[in-house]
Amino acid sequence: MKVVIIGVGLIGGSFAKDVKKLHPEVEIIGVDKSDAHLDEALQLQIIDKKGDYSTLATADLVYLGIPVNVLVTELPKILDAAGDETVVVDAGSTKRLICEQVANHSKRRNFMACHPIAGTEFSGPAAAFEGLYTGKTMIICEVEKTAFKLQEKALAIFQEIGMRIRYMNPEAHDKHIAYVSHLSHISSFMLGKTVIEKEKNERDIFDMAGSGFESTVRLAKSSPDMWTPIFEQNKDNVVETLEEYIQNLTTFKQMILDNDFENVHLEMSNTNKIKQILKGIPLTKK
Repeated sequence: MKVVIIGVGLIGGSFAKDVKKLHPEVEIIGVDKSDAHLDEALQLQIIDKKGDYSTLATADLVYLGIPVNVLVTELPKILDAAGDETVVVDAGSTKRLICEQVANHSKRRNFMACHPIAGTEFSGPAAAFEGLYTGKTMIICEVEKTAFKLQEKALAIFQEIGMRIRYMNPEAHDKHIAYVSHLSHISSFMLGKTVIEKEKNERDIFDMAGSGFESTVRLAKSSPDMWTPIFEQNKDNVVETLEEYIQNLTTFKQMILDNDFENVHLEMSNTNKIKQILKGIPLTKK
């Protein structure tokens, strides 16, 4: 089996590690715009050798761990270069625009539009590790547009890794993911911004920061190169979630101003049910 990883950072590199663990005989070829990343991936034994788009014609599976703005422009070229028996899988956090971009491509049947609900705040080859995908959900969009035998090839690997499979349409994916992923990243970035600005005047603020702050602001360490295009591509849904979030913040602020701590307590008590909703979600630890 030959697997090509395009983008050998956290997402692509971790996928490569999981596949290699399951299938030691597999040949992993890395493609990346950064030669330094490829050299590091070779040194870390994430990939077996470097490649380019000419290697796609004989690949069994191509896994795309690249930013969504790059995906939109590169996916048609990748499909052009793919072999008839190659399944091309993306890992983009947005789906509608990506699916639209290749809707009429002659090799649309070779593409499986995916989004693994997995990741950490770190990036680059050194951030990759075995087990990132285990127990996580793989969302697949427009699966009916992927050739059945190519679907089976990708699904078999996902299931071997230990992923749960969920099917959605691209529009529903982008709307829901804006709430459960994109908004949380914005919240983390803005909390970090608020504290950094305050720290200019109060130098000891970080000495007082505990685990609550650390866990809440963790996502602010994520790559702006990856997240800016996500917010751009999912702009309408992100703005809608922000409007609702800002309204909730405004209401909560007003309760405090009004000394209405009975309703402050009630709001938090009602939100405590999130514990049950999130109970089955495994934490990602490297």
